[in-house]
Amino acid sequence: MKIGNIDLGERPVLLAPMEDVTDISFRLMCKRFGADMVYTEFVSGDALIRHVNKTKEKLTVDGTERPVAIQLYGRDVDTMVEAARLCEAASPDVIDLNFGCPVKKVANKGAGAGMLRNIPLMLDITREVVKAVCLPVTVKTRLGWDDDHRIIVTLAEQLQDCGIAALSIHGRTRAQMYTGEADWTLIGEVKNNPRMCIPVIGNGDVASAETCADRFERYGVDGVMIGRASIGRPWIFREAKHFLATGHPLPPESFDWYLDILKQQVRQSVERLDERRGILHIRRHLAATPLFKGIPDFKSTRVAMLRAETVEQLFDILSKIQKFKDSEIQRFKN
Repeated sequence: MKIGNIDLGERPVLLAPMEDVTDISFRLMCKRFGADMVYTEFVSGDALIRHVNKTKEKLTVDGTERPVAIQLYGRDVDTMVEAARLCEAASPDVIDLNFGCPVKKVANKGAGAGMLRNIPLMLDITREVVKAVCLPVTVKTRLGWDDDHRIIVTLAEQLQDCGIAALSIHGRTRAQMYTGEADWTLIGEVKNNPRMCIPVIGNGDVASAETCADRFERYGVDGVMIGRASIGRPWIFREAKHFLATGHPLPPESFDWYLDILKQQVRQSVERLDERRGILHIRRHLAATPLFKGIPDFKSTRVAMLRAETVEQLFDILSKIQKFKDSEIQRFKN
């Protein structure tokens, strides 16, 4: 699969852009475990052209994470064009336009998935951004605004005609938010449309290596994007790539191996921010990780873990969990 001149190989697996998740340290972690392409957090075009420091910081990319896309959202043609040029100056490999974010503060203002209610403006923004920059421009969107307006098959052709280099589709409508099941049938219909000649990337409910392989085989997509399933589980890319290469699940590592990855994430988060903000940021990963599932009477430990305010407190709790798991393993051996 190619995006412009960027060759991602056969059946690439990509890290989806997620606000407050895909910061540079997490992107590098996922890249380490095999993600073929990574995306930044959402960048507000309006905030970027106003030179808001927090937004400008999101443009920082590292050479070792390439290929990397900066994802941009907004609702005004001139603003998005100017912001896209600023993104290009940060030297990513791709600029991705977000027409799929469903959260109210974005969509209700007409940006993100809100663009699904104003297709002419969406196409104008896309067309003008493509003309304004030299980098490949891609789009990420949803099936439509709601079940009565599942317009993605027609929309995909229109976006392609604007000159985009690839299209990523989340298999839900905006009205669904993240509820229900992702519907990949329309993603497959877009891919199998003989008029489509750009890569089509599917997204939604890819929570295992087996599901990832199934989406390639069943729907014929060019790439699969993993989002929420990577939170607290960056090694899912390693599992997916192994299964795609061999047809067999990757043998599991030890509990300590996985826990060490989470500890690395804690350290990196604290190093990038500071202790207080770093721990607040990493709580989402600790809450979402499947590593602690099945531990009996874990609720109180989980609460304590998510309330920890220092690295020392947090690592002390993680060490107790580790000792418990080690004792369980020893008891099983005996």
